[in-house]
Amino acid sequence: MSEALTFNYKIDGDDFTRAGEASSSVKNKLKQLGLDSDIIRKVAIAMYEGEINMVIHADGGSITVTVSDSDITMVLADHGPGIPDIEKAMQEGYSTARPEVRSLGFGAGMGLPNMKKYTDEMHIDTVIGQGTTITMKVHI
Repeated sequence: MSEALTFNYKIDGDDFTRAGEASSSVKNKLKQLGLDSDIIRKVAIAMYEGEINMVIHADGGSITVTVSDSDITMVLADHGPGIPDIEKAMQEGYSTARPEVRSLGFGAGMGLPNMKKYTDEMHIDTVIGQGTTITMKVHI
């Protein structure tokens, strides 16, 4: 695959019935491309966690996935409240999810830690009151 492939997804906020559709779609596309199952698993987990975070915290956003010969890049952009304390947000178990979200089984505080754990590179760019863009890469 000499030419990079790009997939774009719009994520709706507070729509838990559709949460996970984008990561599932990417997982299927990577399988069709014949990529290694470990790489597919990492991408699917990291992207799902990010997608759920966008639904819970940011009223949705967009995800752009680019697949090249060397890596898979996921850019998750939202217009949510921003992350006031990235260091705290990166701690396992820390969550700002509302009680009703937790009652659905989400908001355990593992989203950002899992995103970092399952990617080779992760960068968070956040502005309070404007939104967050998270760029993740998994090397092929």
